[in-house]
Amino acid sequence: MSWLTEATPAAAPGPCSAVDLVVEPGVKDLGGFRVRRALPTAKRRMVGPFIFFDHMGPVQFAPGQGIDVRPHPHIGLATLTYLVAGSIMHRDTLGSAERITPGAVNWMTAGRGIAHSERTDVVARADGELMQGIQSWVALPRADEETTPGFHHYAAESLPRLEEPGLAARLIAGAAFGLASPVRTFSDMFYLDVQLEAGATMPLPADPPERAVYLLEGEVEIAGEAFAAPRLLVFRPGDPISLRARELTRLLALGGEPMDGPRHIWWNFVSSSQDRIEQAKADWKSGKFGLVPGDETEFIPLPE
Repeated sequence: MSWLTEATPAAAPGPCSAVDLVVEPGVKDLGGFRVRRALPTAKRRMVGPFIFFDHMGPVQFAPGQGIDVRPHPHIGLATLTYLVAGSIMHRDTLGSAERITPGAVNWMTAGRGIAHSERTDVVARADGELMQGIQSWVALPRADEETTPGFHHYAAESLPRLEEPGLAARLIAGAAFGLASPVRTFSDMFYLDVQLEAGATMPLPADPPERAVYLLEGEVEIAGEAFAAPRLLVFRPGDPISLRARELTRLLALGGEPMDGPRHIWWNFVSSSQDRIEQAKADWKSGKFGLVPGDETEFIPLPE
């Protein structure tokens, strides 16, 4: 049986009670580079382990311009970078140096502490490029918050794809529809990049209990109600969800098990312990995170 036909039929038109929360992401300008922040919000701190969700761009850089995110620290989380256009050069204190392009995954486990930078490389900067993508933070379970830092790159070709008439999807991380991504995660989750042609439908995985969809482009209909990009739609646990594209649409579907307790988040630090965040602040100010090889001359100071 096709996975596409496994959804429960959509309910009759009317208010979509299955949508628990609609988040209109706040826009932040990072010096000519715009991001839309969907998580965290005052009404929703996490969806499964996803504690931070930034939609970067789209932006067309002129020749000589690009992204320059100077070295900065993280603890207690994993960063998941995924692009739909453009490229970013990642460097970190482990000595990792990896250029990410559309469809690939950069997964950096911060654990007990890591620093990294993200920049447009020399070649892409010289020509100028269109850039758009998602930067997510995945909170680590308490047992793994102080794990050894690590970095892994996964090529686009290594990630499972789903193909149906009117639909193309890539499983970025986790497991869904009987498939499993090679990206190593620390908790049960799913993360899908989905493209739908007008009129095409798809079910959302029934499990795990915390699920959401971020509309990158286009518009979908759920139980007769329309939702246009850019929006984060957070769903009630257990409700069968079927999405129908009203036009050419691209979305990110994500979810996971509830985290094992609340998390504190301050700047780039995530932890179940406020004291641990205070220690991370002191460690960054004192230089204990170390330097990023190949990007040693600049850094982002601790916010005061």
